Amino acid sequence: MSSKIVFKHPLATRWMHWLNFPILTIMIWSGTLIYWANDVYALQIGNFVLFKFFPEVVYKWFNIPYRLGEGMAYHFVFMWAFMLNGFLYACYTLISGEWRDLIPQKGALRESWQVVLHDLGVRKQLPPQSKYNAAQRVSYSAIIVMGFGSVLTGFAIYKPVQLGWLTALCGGYEVARAVHFILTIGYVLFFFVHLIQVIRAGWNNFRSMVAGFEIVKEKEVTDI
Repeated sequence: MSSKIVFKHPLATRWMHWLNFPILTIMIWSGTLIYWANDVYALQIGNFVLFKFFPEVVYKWFNIPYRLGEGMAYHFVFMWAFMLNGFLYACYTLISGEWRDLIPQKGALRESWQVVLHDLGVRKQLPPQSKYNAAQRVSYSAIIVMGFGSVLTGFAIYKPVQLGWLTALCGGYEVARAVHFILTIGYVLFFFVHLIQVIRAGWNNFRSMVAGFEIVKEKEVTDI
């Protein structure tokens, strides 16, 4: 059976995707350095702490105790790279029409759940597939919204006096900081799920984000 090369990801998408990985990694790392100076968050019931963000062993493992100045320096430099890359990506998807492949369609939440059940081995049949399945559309769109939220809440806690109106719009300093922290946890969870999905999908799918194309069997080729 013959194979065929199918173009999947344009060069701009691939570049901005791979640039975002080290930028976001540095942002999370430096944000952790900042957070360590005042690590107030925990999951608890009443006075009983179920889990503290983060246990001391985490800071020792990553060698990041009390480096507030260093964390702030890196965070405030790379936030501009994060914003610029995100802005260029948003502009590109709008101008190129790539947004049509990313916006969740009608019934996306139901189909996303079907994708999850399929990946867990509970459901045998996948819902209709295109360039991105419903779960990918929902998660990729959510990441864009999360990025916008991180920028807003980041500036709200970075300049709470100069940008008092923004801090107030975010619900105040404490609320903005909590939302900023929750969004960061969301990035970490997305990264691990995304990595697992990439491994599950195999080399052909990974190559498409590196070289821009997949090699598929002739009978598997569809219009995407």
